[in-house]
Amino acid sequence: MLDGSMQDYALTLDRFLRHAAKWHPRAELVTAQADGGTTRTTYAALMQRSLAVTGLLAGMGVGRGDRVATLAWNSQAHVEAWYAIMGMGAVCHTLNPRLTAAQLAAMLDQSQARILIASADLLRLVRQVLDRSPRIGRVLVIDGDIGGPGDPRLSVLSPDPAMAVPADAWGGFAETAPSGLCFTSGTTGAPKGVTYTHRSGFLHTLRLLQADVMAISGRDAVLTMVPMFHANAWGLPFAVPAVGARLVLPGRQADGASLARLIAAEGVTIGVGVPTVWLGLVEHLEATGERLPSLRRIIVGGSPLPPALMERIEERLGVTVQTSWGMTELSPCGTMAPPDDPDRRAAVSGRPAIGADLLLTDADGRPLPDQRGAEGHLRVRGAAVIDRYFGQEQKATDARGWFPTGDLARIDADGNLLITGRAKDLIKSGGEWINPAEIEALIGALPEVSLAAVIGRTHPKWGERPLLLVEMRAGATLDDAALLAPLKGRVAPWWVPDAVIRLPAMPLAPTGKIDKISLRVQYGED
Repeated sequence: MLDGSMQDYALTLDRFLRHAAKWHPRAELVTAQADGGTTRTTYAALMQRSLAVTGLLAGMGVGRGDRVATLAWNSQAHVEAWYAIMGMGAVCHTLNPRLTAAQLAAMLDQSQARILIASADLLRLVRQVLDRSPRIGRVLVIDGDIGGPGDPRLSVLSPDPAMAVPADAWGGFAETAPSGLCFTSGTTGAPKGVTYTHRSGFLHTLRLLQADVMAISGRDAVLTMVPMFHANAWGLPFAVPAVGARLVLPGRQADGASLARLIAAEGVTIGVGVPTVWLGLVEHLEATGERLPSLRRIIVGGSPLPPALMERIEERLGVTVQTSWGMTELSPCGTMAPPDDPDRRAAVSGRPAIGADLLLTDADGRPLPDQRGAEGHLRVRGAAVIDRYFGQEQKATDARGWFPTGDLARIDADGNLLITGRAKDLIKSGGEWINPAEIEALIGALPEVSLAAVIGRTHPKWGERPLLLVEMRAGATLDDAALLAPLKGRVAPWWVPDAVIRLPAMPLAPTGKIDKISLRVQYGED
């Protein structure tokens, strides 16, 4: 007698849009426009347009495994391109428009993409990239026009229904095939390429949808502020269609006034993005007195959330803030605080969902004997965690399969992760280590402070000494003594920064994190 078996159902990312088009055909994807208006489509129509883009790319010679680059904002046309590329088995190489032409050209040289899909308002940058990347033979322009005669390599991407491939043309390849390529932000070192697979993205999506993670349902409208060029927008262009929720995209509009208008118009229930985005929204609402009654939850990640900002968001918006921790190398979600956690705190990044595991080690990679309460170097492994970087032969993991994140962390008795700093950010003063993250958390709790950063500044006697840089809340003033007062009795006296510099605006990296590389270049020398 033959044993029974289950179907071989490949976990490929095209299935999310196919499912949405079939079972949630009237659910919408909405994109904000620069004039304050919106465009919208249904998932059923979105799939047909994506199939037409697949036909166009196939006609240009794109095949399985080929890299197709995108340089675009969060928009309907960008989502169409995503599914078109991934559905046909090609690899979507997302590029960050906030990088320089030289940086983008270097990434394109590595990926060897021949086709670039780009937003019309980025054509000046595109032309600079083309000067450095002769391999790019075609640029397909979305979200606008070319604006007159120019480079013959440029043409507007206009999906032709007559060119649409049948739905069955999507998939049909191994779930372990590559689906996406994203380079790390480079905030602590040189950017490195991370290749996602269909399987890793599919399993990551199922983790996001769990009740103790993002808990998105078909009744939600999700504002995706996380850029699609940053770790697949945290997987939201897959997770939101998977349950038939409304996917709300901001385009290039990220200021507080535009977000407030979009949230109110679309009945947004969940907003996802880095802390600086929500700071802008809160400041706008504080200035205008507007309210956003539909909004229930804000999910933050990408950089530490100052406790004072968390309190401002929850009080002003009347929402629950969910904190998280992740990395490009983790697809990117590593941990997340549950939406109904009564003990939520800004410093706590939540617990890992099934499919990801954490380990604390010493500096040499040896597991700490007690994994609760002690500070250690954080490692992670799981179904959506990197094994090796793009183009590198050496594995990114240790012999037991653990990926060293470069973060310092603690895990409390309940299994909650607390990131205590970056190993590369530690300041060595007089032979002893100072952790900037602990100082930043204490000073960031002051209601007068919007953003705080601590870097090491060279010192002739001690090697390095901590320097505090702050962006104050609008209209707030504190002298140096008041700014440093929260440190008294909480950190060693020699940890207290020697000087304070007030910045009109904290420099931010392309992903919205505080740009410590820039701060070190500008302020790190004595």
